[in-house]
Amino acid sequence: MDAMTRLRRLNEDCAAYFDDLYAPDKKVYVFGDGDPAARVALVGEAPGEQETLLGKPFVGRAGRNLDAFLAGTGLRRADLYITNAVKFRPVRTAPNGRTGNRPPTREEAALFLPWLKKELALVSPALIVTLGNVPLRALTGRSLPIGRVHGQALEGEDGQPLFALYHPASVLYNPALRATYAQDLAQLRQKLQLMRLI
Repeated sequence: MDAMTRLRRLNEDCAAYFDDLYAPDKKVYVFGDGDPAARVALVGEAPGEQETLLGKPFVGRAGRNLDAFLAGTGLRRADLYITNAVKFRPVRTAPNGRTGNRPPTREEAALFLPWLKKELALVSPALIVTLGNVPLRALTGRSLPIGRVHGQALEGEDGQPLFALYHPASVLYNPALRATYAQDLAQLRQKLQLMRLI
């Protein structure tokens, strides 16, 4: 059985588990996308509105930011595997009735963690790049703040090589981070070169 088939079966099992857990609510899941044999995997926090509508991770404004940043690292989106720590869009309702994104809760991240670990084990990347606090904390098993470890190589809880970046959306909300993000991407490029991944 090839990796794509194994991933598809894992996603079906994951959806069935969470359908049962959250019944009668019906969640819309956004599973990983990209090369199942990728040497580099990116792990974000959770899908947003555009990702949920299109069924793919990182296709909204944060996705466009990600594509622009990737151009400076030597990575091409087609060569990556991209997924999220939480597979459905966490939402909150504002007083005016509008629905907006919210960060995943610790419980949501913990419930999805075994599924994320199985997914990454199937892909077996040489390097996992975490995008934001949620995947960083999930995969290290520690309450590390991204503000302290961004732009650094780390080791995951299961011994896998990680590289911590701010979430691409953070630059949309805080343009002052743009220079920091550029420096972090330069560090990532060096790491990729050292590992002969570009």
